[in-house]
Amino acid sequence: MEKNNLIRLTAPEITSIWTQYIFDTMSICFFKYALQHIEDPDVKTLYQTSDELSKKHVQEIAQFMLNENFPVPYGFKEDEDVNANAPRLFLDPFYLNYIYIMTLQGLTGYSLSVSTAIRPDIRKFYITCMNETMMLYEQTLDVMLKKGLFTRPPIITPPKSYDFVQHQTFLTGWFGKRRPLNVMEIGDIFFNMTKMHLHAALKVGFSQVAQAEDVRQHIKRGLGISNKHLRVFESVFNEEHLPSPVSWQSMVTNSTTPPFSDKYLLYQIQLSTQLSIGYYGYALSVNSRRDLGVHYVRLILELMKFAEDGANIMIKHGWLEQPPTASDRDSLSNGK
Repeated sequence: MEKNNLIRLTAPEITSIWTQYIFDTMSICFFKYALQHIEDPDVKTLYQTSDELSKKHVQEIAQFMLNENFPVPYGFKEDEDVNANAPRLFLDPFYLNYIYIMTLQGLTGYSLSVSTAIRPDIRKFYITCMNETMMLYEQTLDVMLKKGLFTRPPIITPPKSYDFVQHQTFLTGWFGKRRPLNVMEIGDIFFNMTKMHLHAALKVGFSQVAQAEDVRQHIKRGLGISNKHLRVFESVFNEEHLPSPVSWQSMVTNSTTPPFSDKYLLYQIQLSTQLSIGYYGYALSVNSRRDLGVHYVRLILELMKFAEDGANIMIKHGWLEQPPTASDRDSLSNGK
């Protein structure tokens, strides 16, 4: 049996806990602000649970890092990055949808972390995180269904039997008659739209409260990109007479008082952009229609350029925290 104190953490394991520390400290700031305004008791309970889990994770991860002689990341601080007394920026239905999307993304991230973890204590930590998030996801979805706030994905008529592809027209997209979307393509487009609607609503709110001009303009540009992507996906669904998920942009108030630091706002936007790139990439890998493939490629490239510009703003302001890196052997060998 391996003893944890004799086994160094691998680079993927450090990646997982380092990234999660940043994300959880960010989440704690969001929860602190949200809990000042949420009135719905069901939604408040979900946020209280989420807050407790994030604080527990931060403590455990900090101990992992210290045990390995790694510096604990700076992350986000409640006394620097959130003003919990700022007026309400989002309405309760938005907060419910936010926690729904966060649990979806958490499940994806934890499954990847489990798959790259080797050391038993790290595996156990992420399996526990996965189970906690699955329970939170269940509770969140039940609340959304009870309140009539969940948009169900499209349904299709069952085929008469199984079938095999007979012609290369199955791949046709731009020229010739396009075949109907298959269930994988429908599911990916729907859930990418669902996530993008949340990102768009966040950008509406954040553009109102950003203080630095370059941050505000970057967020407004991101809102334009999100709305453009939604129009592309909706046009595909309209052609198939399929329903699209609802927008959450009306769930933003007219407050212009900053509840979060610009560093926080930009990090949240960067995170949503990077996640969208990942989800688009997965959809690209399983779609078969050429026109959809072209859509995903150009939308990914647009997001990559937006993310690069966001990173440059963060570097300019000294906000981009660097993950641990390998030793610079050339500098060491030169006596530096």
